[in-house]
Amino acid sequence: MSDHAVLHVKGRVLVGPEEVKDELWVVDGRISYERPRAETVTVRGWALPGLVDAHCHVGLDHHGAVDEATSEKQALTDRDAGTLLIRDAGSPADTRWIDDREDLPKIIRAGRHIARTRRYIRNFAHEIEPDDLVAYVAQEARRGDGWVKLVGDWIDRDAGDLTACWPREAVEAAIAEAHRLGARVTAHCFAEDSLRDLVEAGIDCVEHATGLTEDTIPLFAERGVAIVPTLVNIATFPALAAGGESKFPKWSAHMRRLHENRYDTVRAAYDAGIPVFVGTDAGGSLAHGLVAAEVAELVKAGIPPIQALSATAWGAREWLGRPVLEEGAPADLVVYEEDPRADVRVLAGPRRVVLNGRVIG
Repeated sequence: MSDHAVLHVKGRVLVGPEEVKDELWVVDGRISYERPRAETVTVRGWALPGLVDAHCHVGLDHHGAVDEATSEKQALTDRDAGTLLIRDAGSPADTRWIDDREDLPKIIRAGRHIARTRRYIRNFAHEIEPDDLVAYVAQEARRGDGWVKLVGDWIDRDAGDLTACWPREAVEAAIAEAHRLGARVTAHCFAEDSLRDLVEAGIDCVEHATGLTEDTIPLFAERGVAIVPTLVNIATFPALAAGGESKFPKWSAHMRRLHENRYDTVRAAYDAGIPVFVGTDAGGSLAHGLVAAEVAELVKAGIPPIQALSATAWGAREWLGRPVLEEGAPADLVVYEEDPRADVRVLAGPRRVVLNGRVIG
């Protein structure tokens, strides 16, 4: 493709869940639906907006922060899988340099995790006590891109099980401060007993949300609190439970129950009208590039395929305030051989990835 050529995407352009056009052009890195007078290079297939991974960690592995070369590999793996927009749900590494790279996905950062002292994975988070929560939330709200990430629950070694990390009054004050600064707040939550306080305190999103129950699902729906289930991560619960069986049998049994109920929990949340979005939790212990697998997991849980696609495409981008395949938008799109609405497994094999108007793969 010459520097002066215009990219012509022809076939079926999935502008929205129900809106389909026959073609679009990429002119100067932007989408246009008006035929230009210029040399064109044609790509054929089914086009979707660049996929969204709404729970991903670039700059992090299971030991903590990683160097720039490793961060670059993580971002490239996500990009080649079709993920062109990442909500980075907590990282101790400074990845701002990625913003200057036209060939890497766009990132919306939540700053660094904020956890209770000795109540999270070592080297991941700011580990603090409740009296400091407001100050740290304000700090990460200023460092991030409109999001802050709390650790809402974790294993309490004295209790031998998952328990909530924060008193109600602390999260109320912290969430209010984040909102005052224009940031939304999300929280890691596996268990049941951390959810009500966080939602009633005004939280915007909950990660994992395996502890949703008949009592809290209506509350989430009423308040419009989104969830990012990360089912590819929840699949690791049995192995985690086995590893902790001898020392924390109560916690191990709890993790197994949460795993066994995972699909029913997600389907009940969806049926109640809770917004559900795609996230993989890549970068801690999970590999990057798993967005297609997570969409397939949502379908397995009972979410209709078109809605599972929206959870990584049109709906996810709207939720994060980013454009889709509209006139004048940045040309971030993925082209597939077949219709992903008919079979979401198509997402695992992108034919072409177009980022900032350039064909990447």
